[in-house]
Amino acid sequence: MKILDGAHPFFRPLWRRVVITAICLVWAVVELSRGSPGWAAIFGAMGALCIYEFFIVRRSDDDR
Repeated sequence: MKILDGAHPFFRPLWRRVVITAICLVWAVVELSRGSPGWAAIFGAMGALCIYEFFIVRRSDDDR
């Protein structure tokens, strides 16, 4: 079972992938600035997973 399925049709538009990735990474910075390194690490890891799944692994022929 995958935590994040980059092949799901919901993630087909580029703007959705960018927004979800940005939200995770921005929230990691917010948590870090508020003094919660644990939550910052969780959201930073989720942002890194989004980058990997959406932009590195994703096949270019799926970008329609």
